[in-house]
Amino acid sequence: MRSTASSDGSSTASRRKPPLVTAWKLVKTRHAGTTFDGEGARLHGGRWNSAGTPVAYASDSIALATLEVLAHLQASAALQSYSVVSVQFPESQIEVLDIASLPKGWRRFPSPPENQAIGDRWITEGRSLVLRVPSAIVPSANNFLINPLHPAFKSAAVGRPERFAFDPRLLRG
Repeated sequence: MRSTASSDGSSTASRRKPPLVTAWKLVKTRHAGTTFDGEGARLHGGRWNSAGTPVAYASDSIALATLEVLAHLQASAALQSYSVVSVQFPESQIEVLDIASLPKGWRRFPSPPENQAIGDRWITEGRSLVLRVPSAIVPSANNFLINPLHPAFKSAAVGRPERFAFDPRLLRG
């Protein structure tokens, strides 16, 4: 593709394509087709949302997505049936939640209601498509809350689910 420079020095090609961020989610394969609809979190709630509030969770790497699954694991037999799904969204659609603004004890399990209030308010206000939050497992890494009700949700590009095989060393009990 050919690009031309405009009077402000930017190229027409770079103006057409905003920078995209890729996030990852490991999901039971039977739910791969609805990975980012927010239904699971709506039914059960999560660290950053109360039950009744739809939101989709994703991670900034497949490694963090793996840790997130392992942290909530009920039975290792279920790990045989996971897929990884990517989602891309415009960087301009991300709101960043500053770790310094979080309530004391935000990493506790179960998640304190103050965390859920932050996510519920963000969803209700519709401030952005994505809210970047620190991971409670690895605070220097990030998870993304994706608002499936936001008008910009249609700009998110969901990848094809791919089978995911956990390393057997992770399953030693």
